[in-house]
Amino acid sequence: KTIGRYIIEREIGRGGMAIVYQAHDPQLDRVVAIKLIRKSAFPPEQLAPMTERFRREAKALAKLNHPNIVKALDYGVHEGAPYLVMEYLDGITLKDIQKPISVSAAIGLIRPIAKALDYVHQNGLLHRDVKSSNIMLTRDKRIVLTDFGIAKSTENEGGWPDLTETGVGIGTPEYMAPEQANGKTVDERADAYSLTVVFY
Repeated sequence: KTIGRYIIEREIGRGGMAIVYQAHDPQLDRVVAIKLIRKSAFPPEQLAPMTERFRREAKALAKLNHPNIVKALDYGVHEGAPYLVMEYLDGITLKDIQKPISVSAAIGLIRPIAKALDYVHQNGLLHRDVKSSNIMLTRDKRIVLTDFGIAKSTENEGGWPDLTETGVGIGTPEYMAPEQANGKTVDERADAYSLTVVFY
């Protein structure tokens, strides 16, 4: 099967919002990861906001160029469902690493992500879903922040309407700062809080 020009090889992940596939780009002869929204997971009235979130993720990632942030390569729509093409990361998530680990080893894993988040914040974005399963440790020892699906601009841009209802928290509860869980206005400190939970 294909999505756009990409030949699907296998499913590598599945969440409430999307499925991630490993695929082959025949034009450039390289392996990529494709995140495809799951249309069937949402009632029709929710599909438009989810599509908008996806478009945001593509735009957010396209702005970023950092060694510890996954690279966005392409964006499109397949049978009414948007998809995002990213570099393929061969490795495991921090959630999957054998624990416990030493404090110094943990610092070595967290520091690059702290720098990546600082870069994200300097570019006017909040990640809002920093957690162990969204940080990859690749075979070539890169530590990479992934999944900008609920990223939010810190600037009041016309193209970034807030899709979150007032008083409703969006993110992963175990990692969320209290103000984020309560649906209040958040800033860079909410991402810092989540990274501290990952470190713990």
